[in-house]
Amino acid sequence: MARIVIPEFMDERAVAGLRTSHEVLYDAKLVDDGARLLKEAAACEAFIVRNRTQVRGDLLKALLGGKRCKVVGRLGVGLDNIDVAACEAAGLPVVPATGANALSVAEYVVGTAMLLLRGAYQSTAAVAGGQWPRTPLSNGREIGGKTLGLVGFGSIGQLTARLARAVGMHVAAFDAMLDTDHPAYAEAGARCAGLDEVIAMSDVVSLHVPLVDSTRGLFDAARIAAMKQGAVLINPARGGIVDEVAVAAALKSGHLGGAAIDVFGTEPLPKATHFEDCPNLVLTPHIAGVTAEANERVSFLIAEKVSQLLAAPGARSAR
Repeated sequence: MARIVIPEFMDERAVAGLRTSHEVLYDAKLVDDGARLLKEAAACEAFIVRNRTQVRGDLLKALLGGKRCKVVGRLGVGLDNIDVAACEAAGLPVVPATGANALSVAEYVVGTAMLLLRGAYQSTAAVAGGQWPRTPLSNGREIGGKTLGLVGFGSIGQLTARLARAVGMHVAAFDAMLDTDHPAYAEAGARCAGLDEVIAMSDVVSLHVPLVDSTRGLFDAARIAAMKQGAVLINPARGGIVDEVAVAAALKSGHLGGAAIDVFGTEPLPKATHFEDCPNLVLTPHIAGVTAEANERVSFLIAEKVSQLLAAPGARSAR
C-alpha cells in the first residue's frame, strides 16, 4: 500500500477511489503549511498537486531525499510550478491531466468574449436602482463574424477554435511549436498565421501558451498597442505572459475594448490599484479550467495515472 499526499483540492470521489488501494493524506490546506508539507512530502510514494504547490527547491529536495516518491501528479496541465527538468533527471515522472479541463477553458474564452464584446451585462444595479441605460448599452458588438486570434494552438486552443467557429467566428492561430501545414489547423477550421498577423487582425485575442522564457512578458505594452483598436484580450494561460499594468492602461485609454484575466504574476493577486476604474474588465481567480465537471475529469484521470505508475514495476529509475 503506497502513501499518497494531496495538498490541494481534489474531487472527493477520486480521493475515495485512491483510498481503496492506498494510504491517502488529503488536506486541501496543507499547501499553506510549509513545514508540515515538507515532512509529508519526504514520506510519500506519490504527490498530487494543483498550481499553488511549488514542486521545486526545498520541497523537491524533500520528495527526492525521502527516496520513496515514484510520481508527481498534476491536477491540471500547466507545469510551471514544477521543476520538470530536475524531476526527470532524478527519474521522477510528472503526470499532467492533459485535455481534461480543455472544455472548461474553451467555454470560459468564448463566453467571456461574448460578455466583453456585448458590454451589457453589468447593468443590474443601475436598472434595479431605477436607471435605464438603454442608449449607452445599445452599442454592443455581436460575436458572429468577428475574428478570434489564438496564441498557442495545443489541445485547449484547438477546442476553443471549434467552439468559436460554432458561434460564427473566424479563427486565426499561431503556435511556435507547430508546422504551418499541421493538420490541426484545418481540422479545427483555423487559419495558421504569424504572431504579429494574429495580433493585428483579431477582434479577440486569447492566450494558450505555457510560461517559459520565450513567453514571459510576451504581451507587453508594445504588443498590446499592436492589437486592433477596441479588441478584447483574454488570458486564461499563465500570469507573467501579460503585462497587467499595460492592460489596465490600454483599457483606460480606450485602445482595448475589454479584457479578461484569470491568471496573475502573483497569486493570490495582492491589492492591484492599477486595475481600479478599468472599464469592461473581468478578473477571475485562476478558475478558467476549474468547473465541477472539469474537476471530476482531472481528478479521476490523475488518480488513474498515478495508480498505474505506482503499480508498475521499475516505474522510477534508481538514483
